[in-house]
Amino acid sequence: MIMDTYNFPKPPFSQTLITGLFVGYIATIFCLFYNVIFRDATGFPLSDFINVSTIIFLVNLIFPVIGIVYYGIIVTFRRADLIFDILCVLVLTLCIWKTETVHRTSQAHLNVEFRMLLLGIVIIVGIGSFLIPVLYHSKKFKDLVL
Repeated sequence: MIMDTYNFPKPPFSQTLITGLFVGYIATIFCLFYNVIFRDATGFPLSDFINVSTIIFLVNLIFPVIGIVYYGIIVTFRRADLIFDILCVLVLTLCIWKTETVHRTSQAHLNVEFRMLLLGIVIIVGIGSFLIPVLYHSKKFKDLVL
């Protein structure tokens, strides 16, 4: 008798964590593309804070945490997806607001370009956070990835 080693019950914690990791990889790719396209289009020279290394490290660190937060919400609240979406909107709004107040350098045009680069990455991460509940509830995603 051959046993199917992939068909076993997976706890919700590991599902949300792996979903967060998966979305993090996708968001990292989008952030890297945005970074390259933005820098090519504008010629933005500053790369001390936002560069390939920080994008890869931070985005892939943020999304498992978002997955864990989603797990905490689904085990605590009945309307978990709604609460998670509201929380994501609030955090995204706060991050966008704070991004607009960043002062990176004394040159005004570089400040504007830095804010645009950071704002694009914040928006990509924000959109990615909304994908976690969608993929978590997707049967196809559970069958193919989880």
